[in-house]
Amino acid sequence: MTRSALSVRRVEGIGEGSLIGTLSRLLQLTCEAVLVFDGAGRILLANDEAAELFGAEPGLVGSDVRLLFPAADEAGLSEAPFVPSDLTFPLDGSMAHVTCLGAAGRPAPVRVRCDAVNAPGETYLLVALAADRDVRVDREGERALDDLRRANHRLSGTLKIVLDTIDSTDIAALFERVLEELTQTMEADGTIVYLAEADGFHLRGISSGLAGEKIARFMPFGRSVERLAVREGSAVRLKVCAPTGDALRQGRLTTREVVNEDTHEVLRMRSSLLPPFTSFIPVPVWFSGHVIAIIEVGWRRLHPLSREDARLLDSVAHYLSVQLAGAFTAFRARRADRLAALATDVREELLSYADGDEGATKRFFDVLAEVGDELDAAAVRLHVNAAQRVTVADLPLTGGRELPLDLDEFVAPHLVDGVAVAPIVPDSALSAYLRDLGEPCVGAIVDLGALDGRRLCAMALRPDGAEPFDELELEFLRELAVDVRDIARGAVAREQDKRISQALQTGMRNELQEVEGLTAQAVYSSATKAASVGGDFYDLIRLPDRRACVIMGDVSGKGVEAASVSAAVKTALGAYAWEGLAPARMVRSLNDFLLGFSRLETFATLFVGIIDLTEGTIRYCSAGHPPAIFVRADAREISILDVQSGVVGAFHDIAYQDGVVSMSPGDVLLLYTDGTTEARDPSGTFFGEEGLRDMVMRECADGKPFEGFVDRLLATLDDFTGHDLEDDVAMVALRYDGPGEKGSRAD
Repeated sequence: MTRSALSVRRVEGIGEGSLIGTLSRLLQLTCEAVLVFDGAGRILLANDEAAELFGAEPGLVGSDVRLLFPAADEAGLSEAPFVPSDLTFPLDGSMAHVTCLGAAGRPAPVRVRCDAVNAPGETYLLVALAADRDVRVDREGERALDDLRRANHRLSGTLKIVLDTIDSTDIAALFERVLEELTQTMEADGTIVYLAEADGFHLRGISSGLAGEKIARFMPFGRSVERLAVREGSAVRLKVCAPTGDALRQGRLTTREVVNEDTHEVLRMRSSLLPPFTSFIPVPVWFSGHVIAIIEVGWRRLHPLSREDARLLDSVAHYLSVQLAGAFTAFRARRADRLAALATDVREELLSYADGDEGATKRFFDVLAEVGDELDAAAVRLHVNAAQRVTVADLPLTGGRELPLDLDEFVAPHLVDGVAVAPIVPDSALSAYLRDLGEPCVGAIVDLGALDGRRLCAMALRPDGAEPFDELELEFLRELAVDVRDIARGAVAREQDKRISQALQTGMRNELQEVEGLTAQAVYSSATKAASVGGDFYDLIRLPDRRACVIMGDVSGKGVEAASVSAAVKTALGAYAWEGLAPARMVRSLNDFLLGFSRLETFATLFVGIIDLTEGTIRYCSAGHPPAIFVRADAREISILDVQSGVVGAFHDIAYQDGVVSMSPGDVLLLYTDGTTEARDPSGTFFGEEGLRDMVMRECADGKPFEGFVDRLLATLDDFTGHDLEDDVAMVALRYDGPGEKGSRAD
């Protein structure tokens, strides 16, 4: 059994862990008054019926039992030593009719049985019942009324929860009302709610009565109360056992025993994951076959837990499932919006430092510290000695410490485009090491790779027991790391941009390089009659490791001015391709370049694809460009590549994403600019995407050769427009011949 798993054992019948709960429930259910007193006559235990019958104020426990059954010679009774035989009833379990001092101090006839208990020390158990039948009937009526009042209280509380939460859109108010009303309805000391996310259950609310209590902010899947509630599928009645003497002598109670009152199981759970209750009922909230929340209702002192209460909580949870599902979705959406707004602010701040003199390291840690308030995390600097494979952390409490990890191995599974954000999850080796030091131990390592000749790396840490970073927060950190790295490169990036701008004139000619494994052909027709150049452009670049980059784009405008911008874009994309960037990253870098190049007041649509000839895949980014057409071998299937992003050179804060498609030998990829689909016939009818797909299917069917494919497409388009194109038209067709085939080209 792993260290973090629940330890479970079963006690058959009334046994260890359940005896106290059983006795407590018995005392509540019985109609007889029950007293337990010791050899000194001191009352140790009394149920509600005893308090009602004897009417002692402020309470019976601790008082002298002889005061309840006064003898004829009671003078000086309380000062005399207690002698059991002096009591007015026998101690052998036989019934006796005696007089007790009842409510309001009036004598009342009762029937009594009393016997010694087989327990350490001298202990006696006494049960009493009013001898007067009318009194018993009246008491039964009062009990029935109490039960009815309690049931009405539960029912009215449940209805109030339903009425107050119908169509609730305010998440904070929803949680606040539900938790308070549940606490009041159950006459409990407090209520806690956890919402499920990808890594476990996160604390999302507590009732006001629990303010200041230490409550676990996160419960991993399968390691605490939630495991039991999910397994049972409904509310579970639990009691936390008092620690044994041995456990107390060992010092800190890291685990506690918890009894399931339905099955008599005794479960060992981590103390830090238990709520601050002695008796409590966790109830799972189900939605679409998944547990989306855990609600815990509890009492600080030992409290009788009835099956009716558990069933009531199940009913409330069933009703709340839809409301909590909506609240969960809204919560994540608001959280995403807050992080997106923060990312925008941070990015603008970083851009303001782009031309400053501050070093990359200082700016990185300043920014990470600034976002710490939103993430409830502390920034910890890491120093990396790559040669010795040593990583030292400047921990907030214990100072410099060598971390027991191989940094490269730790971040490798999370490395994307040279940046890694690796989560530090609870119970991992690194988290356990930091916890043993008393340091924050939950969070993530943010690795930006080598900058300015050194590796830039840090940890963002939360305290022990805090929530791990969720997917939204990890993605936020990754985007932050990418932005910081790009700004930190500073002079290097500006020098690269300078080289790109100096090479504008070298990219005026569209061309297709020869790539083994591809057969490529292209055609370009400019709508500018006086020139052979324009805003449409394309390129096919042979890259190392049996890869290639295909580019198709359209810059706003026409003529030589648009062509000069296309040359700049082509040159920049070529440089990014040789750097090994993913298509979406290439487009984002180009977007930053165009926006920072003040003389350009234009935008472009792009298709950038990286072809892996060995794997037979295309990873692409289509930035506002007409969707590429993909034709399977022998024209058996035609589809469009529909992962789309925004245009380039228009806005700073725009997201770009990659799409991926696999290729088989004989498959054809067709790229084109919008001049193709927006071509008009003399009556003004658009050629359109449907017309283009029909044309492609005709040209690919009936065994027509691939040679001359785009020339035939352009000829059909020319006939449709009456040889009068209104916009530039560019088309590129690539046929995948396989990883080992010799390719060709046709310009």
